[in-house]
Amino acid sequence: MDNAASDKPERSRTLDKMVAITVVILSVFMAITKVKDDNIVQAMQKAKAESVDAWAEYQAARLKLHSAEHSRTMLSVMPADSPKANEITAAIAEQNKDIDRYTARSKETMGKAKSLEKLYDELNAKDDQFDLSDVFTSVAIALAAVAALTEMWALLYISWASGGLGMALGVAAF
Repeated sequence: MDNAASDKPERSRTLDKMVAITVVILSVFMAITKVKDDNIVQAMQKAKAESVDAWAEYQAARLKLHSAEHSRTMLSVMPADSPKANEITAAIAEQNKDIDRYTARSKETMGKAKSLEKLYDELNAKDDQFDLSDVFTSVAIALAAVAALTEMWALLYISWASGGLGMALGVAAF
């Protein structure tokens, strides 16, 4: 009894071999890019969490700044000839120091938050490239499978084009 492979014409066996090689290459490539893509997603999550924390710190500093400005305003309306004028002047000076400190902290934390948002956006662009790479390599594998079933070389050629584009996007994402 002959096996089914020997009954196939040589051209069909060649197509099957090319499909198998195509699927292996694309699958290995997808596995490698998936690891890198997962690392990028983790870095994105970290950047987003740190950005949210920085914005929360910024808001806290702005609230403290507003409170210090309000306290300074309240102190400055006290009569200058008050028996506690020296204490009021000292308190105003203290509020001015707080205002300077909170203003500086606000600028610093806003800068940190903005840089973390920029990092997130840069990582997101890389993640999008890996996602597109996955799309095109997945389509290529599906087309290769259909090419093997239908014994159509044209589908394998289209598979190679899609796989090549997917691999180019994946390499560019690295």
